[in-house]
Amino acid sequence: MDAAKTSKTSKAETGGQSPSGHPALKSQKIGVMLVNLGTPDGTDFGSMWRYLREFLSDPRVIELPRIAWYPILYGIVLNTRPKKSGANYRKIWNRERDESPLRTYTRSQSEKLAEALRGEPQIVVDWAMRYGSPSTKSVAERLVAQGCGRLLVLPLYPQYSATTTATANDKLFAALAKMRRQPAVRSVPAYYDDPVYIDAVARSIETHLASLDFAPEVVIASYHGIPKAYSDKGDPYYWHCLETTRLVRERLGWGEEKLITTFQSRFGAQEWLQPYTDKTVERLAREGVKSIAIVNPGFSSDCIETLEEIAVEAREIFLHAGGANFAHIPCLNDSPGGMAVIEALVRRELSGWV
Repeated sequence: MDAAKTSKTSKAETGGQSPSGHPALKSQKIGVMLVNLGTPDGTDFGSMWRYLREFLSDPRVIELPRIAWYPILYGIVLNTRPKKSGANYRKIWNRERDESPLRTYTRSQSEKLAEALRGEPQIVVDWAMRYGSPSTKSVAERLVAQGCGRLLVLPLYPQYSATTTATANDKLFAALAKMRRQPAVRSVPAYYDDPVYIDAVARSIETHLASLDFAPEVVIASYHGIPKAYSDKGDPYYWHCLETTRLVRERLGWGEEKLITTFQSRFGAQEWLQPYTDKTVERLAREGVKSIAIVNPGFSSDCIETLEEIAVEAREIFLHAGGANFAHIPCLNDSPGGMAVIEALVRRELSGWV
C-alpha cells in the first residue's frame, strides 16, 4: 500500500476523513420520539382491515398460538370487525384533518414539545405510531438520517404493560436491528406514579367537575383492560392502574367509594381484568346512583376507546339503566397539564445527554 493510501486510510479510521463515496457525517443530534398506540388511516373497510390485521397479529396483544388464532383472525374477525370499527371511528373522526383524534393529539403533543425544547437546538422531536402510520421504523430512520446519534423514546402509556409499552419498544428495536449505524437508545419508563402526572390528572378532574351543573356521586377511573391471564403471568399493569387511582384519590382527598377503578375494551371470550366498566356503570344506575363521571388515566390522548366507548356507549348504558347525569372527563391530550407531564419526563430522561 503506498503512502498516500495509508494516510487516507488512517484519517478515515480516526474520523479525520471519510472513505471515498461515504456520506458526510452529520453533527450529533438527540432525537426524541413520542410513540402512541396507533390509528387507521381511514374509516373505510380496507383501512380498518389493514390496521386491525397489524394490531391483532401482534403476539404481545394476542398470545394464542398462531395456528389457533390466525384461522379466527382471518376467517372471522377481519371479515366482520372492520365494518363495525369503521362505523365507530366515523362517530369521532376529525373530519377537518381527515384523521383520527389520536393522530391529531399526538402530532400536537410533538409540536408543542418541540416548541418547549427550542432552547436545545441539538434536540429533534418527532412522533410515531406502533400500528399504522407514521410507523416507528420510518420515524427512527428519519431521526438517524437527520444526525441523531442518541434517541429518547417516550411510549405514551402511563402504566406499563407488555401489550403496550413492551410492544412499542419491540417495534423500535426491530427497526434498529436492521440499521448499520444505530443510535444510542433510552426508553422512558412507566410514569403511573410520577407526581407530575398524578397532579395533572387530579387537576384535570377538578377543573372538569367544576364546570358541570351536577356533582357526580361516583367518579370512575376506567383503564383499558388486558386478559387476566397476562396479569397472572406477571404483567404489572393491573397494579400500576390501582396505584394510579390510589394516588389520584389521595391527591383529591376522596374516599375509596368516590373514585373507583374499572377496566374496559375487552375482546374475545376469555376473562379480562375486572371490574368491567360497562357492567359497573349499569350496576350503579340500577342501584340508584343518578350522577357519575368517568376519567381515563391510562390514555395520554382521547381516542376511539374514550370518545366512543366511554363518552357514547357508557353514557347510553348508564342512562338506559336509570342514571340521569353522565360526564366524560377528557384525557390530558395536548393541554398545558398534559404537556407539563411530557416535558418533565423528557427533560428528566435526557439528563446526562443535555
